[in-house]
Amino acid sequence: MGLTADTDTTLTARFKAGLLSTRTMSIVLPIVGVIVFLLLWAGTATQIDTSLGKFPGPAQTLDQAGSLITEHRAERAKADDFYFRQEERTKARLISNPDYVPVERAYTGKETFFDQIVTSLITVLCGFLLAALIAVPLGIALGINSGLRMAINPIIQIFRPVSPLAWLPLITMVVSAVYVSDDPLVPKAFLNSMFTVTLCCLWPMLINTAVGVASVPEDLKNVARVIRLPTLPFVTKVVIPSAIPMIFTGMRLSLGIAWMVLIAAEMLAQSPGLGKFVWDEFQNGSSNSLARIMVAVLVIGIIGFILDRIMLLLQNKVSWEKNAATT
Repeated sequence: MGLTADTDTTLTARFKAGLLSTRTMSIVLPIVGVIVFLLLWAGTATQIDTSLGKFPGPAQTLDQAGSLITEHRAERAKADDFYFRQEERTKARLISNPDYVPVERAYTGKETFFDQIVTSLITVLCGFLLAALIAVPLGIALGINSGLRMAINPIIQIFRPVSPLAWLPLITMVVSAVYVSDDPLVPKAFLNSMFTVTLCCLWPMLINTAVGVASVPEDLKNVARVIRLPTLPFVTKVVIPSAIPMIFTGMRLSLGIAWMVLIAAEMLAQSPGLGKFVWDEFQNGSSNSLARIMVAVLVIGIIGFILDRIMLLLQNKVSWEKNAATT
């Protein structure tokens, strides 16, 4: 009995040591990888000469990140001062003329780097949500009805490989023709980018939803038939819970691709956002432009990673499949 207890204690100690070692390595190895990447980046950058000077290394990129933060704060200070002076003028006018109707004017200063980050996030999320409202219900219908799936499948296979950027000129022309207003609520450039993102998100979400619904176990379908479950409860209580992992897989793929496509769409459409920031800096051609572009590249990557982690957390929150891939 003593030998057995000692053996169990030894195995438990080894297991805990192995678990601690795994956790330690999961922290240490990524740090080592980042350090090696920064060293390679710094060493390689000094060897690359461009028309604007040396390729920016980590130090120059960090310096320009600080400059962008300073510029943002200065612009916000100008905006606050503008609104303060406007408020003071309005108070003075009201004192001299009580019948005066105040007119508030918006600050028209340039968008900062952080303003453009927010604009890109709003654009990609609006396009993503619009695609979800179309793709998920349609995917459920395709997954349930095999006849409808066979009828729509050729259309999906034809348009799925088309780059969303190929649609951008057509979207621009349609929006310009249909969205006609002297005082538009939403800028046309925003709509152009948003609809491009929607087309980008549509196909992965639609296909994965249809596959997930079509893969619902036959036993569950048979039980629903036996108890004569109506269509709507069948969809909400059987189909969607079973297909949630595949639906969210499609959403994660769509959101990742949409974030990449958005940057290119903003460049081509010249709509406000990170893509336009990168293009403007490229056209600017100053000695700091490359470093600023590198800041944008890193921010784009970090935001894309965060968006993917958010989708993964949502999937694990609502899905019965709690071991969704974390890579």
